[in-house]
Amino acid sequence: MRPAASAALAAAAVLTALVTLTGCGTSQAADPAQPSARPFEGLPFVGVLIADGDHHCTASVIDSPKGNMLATAAHCVHFQDEDASDGYEPGAITGDLRFAPRFSGDGEGDGSFPYGKWKVSGVHVPTAWREEDDDSGDYAFLTVEPDAQGRSVQEVVGAATPDWSSGPRRHVTVVGYPNEAYNPGNRPVTCTTDTRRDDDEPYMVAMRCGGFHDGTSGGPWLADHHDARRPGRLIGVLSGGDTDADSTAVLFGKGARELYERVARGPAKTS
Repeated sequence: MRPAASAALAAAAVLTALVTLTGCGTSQAADPAQPSARPFEGLPFVGVLIADGDHHCTASVIDSPKGNMLATAAHCVHFQDEDASDGYEPGAITGDLRFAPRFSGDGEGDGSFPYGKWKVSGVHVPTAWREEDDDSGDYAFLTVEPDAQGRSVQEVVGAATPDWSSGPRRHVTVVGYPNEAYNPGNRPVTCTTDTRRDDDEPYMVAMRCGGFHDGTSGGPWLADHHDARRPGRLIGVLSGGDTDADSTAVLFGKGARELYERVARGPAKTS
């Protein structure tokens, strides 16, 4: 698992806990034949999660009937009983959690919020993650409140269509926000490459692309992506990896679809 934390705001205990929770994303020597992520201008429907004023992890808007849903990694928003010793409460993340689409900017300043900050109203993770601490459930769907004009986040920034039946071999574009140690300007990075089934966990897909450090967790894996107007199909979200060049995602399937449909038709409360 690969969360991120900004170096500032030591009082933001939840972010400290996230870094302690997963020390993945170690750098390794670059392989000339291996693709590397590059900074870019970002996508309107991809952004960062902000907890109590500081940002961590990546999330994206997923197409839904109400236009109010995000996809991210479960470990970004729901903690386990065993993590209590790290200084935070097991269960869904508490406090003021917001989504900032296409965020960028100096981590020492306020940054740029071209589409504002959207208040998260509900956090929903699979039973496998909530009760069993099983990495096969390392994905989450969030709901966000409308803006001051009553618009949904999807109306404002767009969304990617979910793909519940993808095979493991796809040509994908992955987007994420590395933490400030590797990304002082807090710019999103992207990489387009091929996926394969993970060697160790058959429910996961894997890719090799350098530069996906802590902070990129929850970033979308987009098949058939062209641009902001043709975002492609969301097959999963970044879960982890042994190094910044080796990343994995739980491939969306029946379980993810059932959770999504329950959130889409139900109340926005956390589950």
